[in-house]
Amino acid sequence: MSTQQPPSTTPPADAAPDPSVLAELREMRDSIDNIDAALVHLLAERFKCTQRVGRLKAGHGLPPADPERETRQIARLRALAASAHLDPAFAEKFLTFVIDEVIRHHRAIADDLQERHQS
Repeated sequence: MSTQQPPSTTPPADAAPDPSVLAELREMRDSIDNIDAALVHLLAERFKCTQRVGRLKAGHGLPPADPERETRQIARLRALAASAHLDPAFAEKFLTFVIDEVIRHHRAIADDLQERHQS
């Protein structure tokens, strides 16, 4: 009975990587870095809009959170994620994180406005 292992396709740890593989890896990472930068800029724009929403809500006595809208947004984003071949559960976690941060900002805006009116 033989206990011989099949030959490994993984190069030895001390082997120098193929320069073409390193070049391809660098290209892929450059693309990822560009996408990350775009995401940061898009999030910044989104938060500028939500800050305006927070000021409008606070100025008119509306609550910081809107659970019905949040539920609709999560369902919409899950559907978009599925159509984009992105895990809908991941998309929901991401949006939930963003919504939680927006609500925190809206509460801070409302608190600040209330303090200014009491002064």
